[in-house]
Amino acid sequence: MAYTPTIRYAIGQVRLNLADLGITRQPGRTREHGEHRPEPDAPLVLVACSGGRDSLALASVCATVCGTLGVRCGAVIVDHALIAGSAQVAERAAEQCRSFGMDPVIVRRVIVELSGVGVEAAARDARYQALQESARETGAAAVLLAHTRDDQAETVLLGLFRTMGLDALAGMPTTIDRDGVTFSRPFIGLTRGQTTEICRTLDIDWWDDPSNGDRSADEGGLSTDLPLRSRIRNALLPYLIHFVDADLVDHLSRSARIAQRDKDYLDSCAAEAYGRAVRIEQAAEADSAGISVHIDVRELADEHAAIRSRVIARAAADTGIEISSRQVEAIDDLIHDWHGQGGVRLSRGYLAIRQRHVIHLCHDGMHENR
Repeated sequence: MAYTPTIRYAIGQVRLNLADLGITRQPGRTREHGEHRPEPDAPLVLVACSGGRDSLALASVCATVCGTLGVRCGAVIVDHALIAGSAQVAERAAEQCRSFGMDPVIVRRVIVELSGVGVEAAARDARYQALQESARETGAAAVLLAHTRDDQAETVLLGLFRTMGLDALAGMPTTIDRDGVTFSRPFIGLTRGQTTEICRTLDIDWWDDPSNGDRSADEGGLSTDLPLRSRIRNALLPYLIHFVDADLVDHLSRSARIAQRDKDYLDSCAAEAYGRAVRIEQAAEADSAGISVHIDVRELADEHAAIRSRVIARAAADTGIEISSRQVEAIDDLIHDWHGQGGVRLSRGYLAIRQRHVIHLCHDGMHENR
């Protein structure tokens, strides 16, 4: 069939994304056009597919692109088991992926364990865990996610509510590494309208997740029981677009790309400083909880506050504790404004306290031995 401009653009974005990941035409595949049966040892690309319009559009396009490159293309469908009929939705998505010629097609049912982080966050954690396990089991080179430009704009607004600083503005990076598994977002430059067009053009039926809150104008107000992202998508973002009378989705996504570039630079500088200043120590006593992190103040004293704050935040993350921006600032005061003040209490019973030229992040009881 003759591809529309939108489909050609989507194909180009997937090809560029795979090339950035080092996945290109396989040796011996000399023809520029046409599909090629991949060799058993060819790289495998997995698409995370929910059965929604975005992920089905990506699955179809990715299967086409991989076919021209001689690359294997599969799919992973995660059934969160949170709504009635989820198993049927997952199996329907799997059938569609198989019809695109994808292999393997894996369906993983997960148990979403609520631990005070909310259903949405718990489901996301369970989903990534399932995707990582599938990637490791199959030896996949990468897992592709179907986030679009609209998702990016929503993420920026969500970040402004939930966090602060540059990281909030940076949104989602195109490519990330999670515990050794590469995740990438080739559709981050496409709109949700374009993925809808792709599905309609290719006659692909999709499923709308009710938790996304998609509704027509005559259905009344948006329920506050929906996740915050859904309320941003269906109420706040449309209002802001109407208010400024401009393509705010494009503006926010472009801003995120610029902020991500700056964030990458700061993160690289912070990683170098972290390597010099931070030492991690496992608790020696069998009955002692967790690990401790020790920050050498002398190595950070001359660093910019933007670097110091990133080192502190990463040190807390490596200790497995959540930390707020206020707590980061308070610990930073132990570095650049030290006048004998007491420690900073953190979550999970941890305390950050300065002793001479070292800041210790560890459990209260462990400080007694310092």
